[in-house]
Amino acid sequence: MSWIYLLLAGGFEMGWPVGLKMIELADKKVLGFLLVVGCVGGSSIFLWLAQKEIPIGTAYAVWTGIGAAGTFLIGVYVFGDETNLMRYFGIALIILGVSFLKAG
Repeated sequence: MSWIYLLLAGGFEMGWPVGLKMIELADKKVLGFLLVVGCVGGSSIFLWLAQKEIPIGTAYAVWTGIGAAGTFLIGVYVFGDETNLMRYFGIALIILGVSFLKAG
């Protein structure tokens, strides 16, 4: 169950940067703020639950890896962030590193 909590924590970790981006938009400030507050809370709670059984170093690395890779993809596909092969390679290295932690 702790790995499910960690995946949920990582999902919420992607939400709060999206909320910060939404705050920049004139008509989405309140929704963006609510998204930030809710996702920071959800991310923290689920990380806390996950680290009860998963070592903190592993949990934190997986949590931030999910957040970094997911937010990168949201930025590219939803907000039109610029991208190139090196940026995708960097995200692939993050995912590979997190996979090694899970496998070890």
